[in-house]
Amino acid sequence: MGYAWLLLLVLLTAGGLWWLGKLRGAALQLVLAALMLGSAGYALQGRPALRGTPKEAGRRAPSLPLTEPRQAMLGRFTPAEPWLMIADSYERRGDTENAVKIIRSGLRKHPRDPALYIGLGNALVDHAGMITPASTVAFERARRLAPKHPAPLFFQGLALARGGQADQALAMWRQALALAPPNASYRPIIAGGVQALSAGRS
Repeated sequence: MGYAWLLLLVLLTAGGLWWLGKLRGAALQLVLAALMLGSAGYALQGRPALRGTPKEAGRRAPSLPLTEPRQAMLGRFTPAEPWLMIADSYERRGDTENAVKIIRSGLRKHPRDPALYIGLGNALVDHAGMITPASTVAFERARRLAPKHPAPLFFQGLALARGGQADQALAMWRQALALAPPNASYRPIIAGGVQALSAGRS
């Protein structure tokens, strides 16, 4: 299952670069080559079947780059995005604790922003290395605040997929796909996730 969500992440990132980054031609090929090289390294050295164990400080695995799919679904110019971008910068440096703190600061100013709760859920998953009760609460709060938006379901499903809970993830992504407008630019991201997980279950 670890390889399945790794492939899905590559597809999500590539899709975000295509739709939002407007990369084309040689530039896109270069980025895709880098993504596939990293994936190949993981496939050769990674051990996704191992049970999760707490990681020592300074040895935490890199956080997932979720900026592009998040912006595709929730927008770039929102009250939440400045806080989330700062949190992203901390996560890229491996400082997941401060990433969580930044988003919680944003929630004190915008306590009913579903994008911030989605970001909090993602940050808590990165901090723990797995989905936790606290991250589940954050995702569910986002779902209550935006019950007709597919993003909370999509990102909670991604967290479940990362933890090997493929059936639950697939169920959530199917719900998210049903909520996605037919012409939404981000709909292929969700549809691709459903297709990837469905293929993995067959």
